[in-house]
Amino acid sequence: MDKAFIKGLRLLEALAASENPRGVTDLAAELKLTKSNVHRLLTTLQMHGYVRQIPPSSTYELTTKIWQLGSNVIRRLDIVQVARPAMAELAEITGETVHLSVLEGTDVIYLDKIESAHHIRAHTSVGARAPAFTMATGKAMLAHLPDSYLERFVPHFKRYTSTTRITLEELREDVELARRQGYAAVPHGEWRAGIAACASAILNRSGEVVGAIGMSGPDTRINRRQLKQIAEHVVRAGQTISAALGYVPRD
Repeated sequence: MDKAFIKGLRLLEALAASENPRGVTDLAAELKLTKSNVHRLLTTLQMHGYVRQIPPSSTYELTTKIWQLGSNVIRRLDIVQVARPAMAELAEITGETVHLSVLEGTDVIYLDKIESAHHIRAHTSVGARAPAFTMATGKAMLAHLPDSYLERFVPHFKRYTSTTRITLEELREDVELARRQGYAAVPHGEWRAGIAACASAILNRSGEVVGAIGMSGPDTRINRRQLKQIAEHVVRAGQTISAALGYVPRD
């Protein structure tokens, strides 16, 4: 066990629990360490951006770097745990495959999924990527981002199926429709042929889009009218997950 590392962790915990900046003597007394030891640890943490010194009192406090690290973990892990119950309910209601996705650059990444019990179903893998401009989950998330974000797709437009939307104007139309409807729909697969899908964005407590929940299945089994009916359940699932993440809709 690395004793210096453990001491550094204890020091971070002490600073995190403090409402005000702390001095070396004060911290040394609490942690039962020598002042020189505490000073060395603070200097190292300061060099790596975790702690800052407050002049002229020579006291120390944490920066937001730990919060930034924690936010990255929460964004990727908590959403999976929080979303699972709503995903399971949606899968049971629809009988189709349910996905949880996040947006990374111009791709969506599948964080989690519940497979349909049907023999014929949409095949995807957790951890896989797909071009966001072709996906219902992608368009649902893009609907909550500035229009300027869409311009980054221009170099990536490519026809994957006969129904792929491959211009900036078409993508803008789809995103605007998703904003008006409150969900995004792809009646016929734009990335993989023969797949119908709809999706709803997931928002955090700050109202920022952090993911999307979507349903997909063969377009031979799901027509446009059925897709619209299913979308109501998808939107409700997205709202449930958003609420669990602390999102409160504004009046």
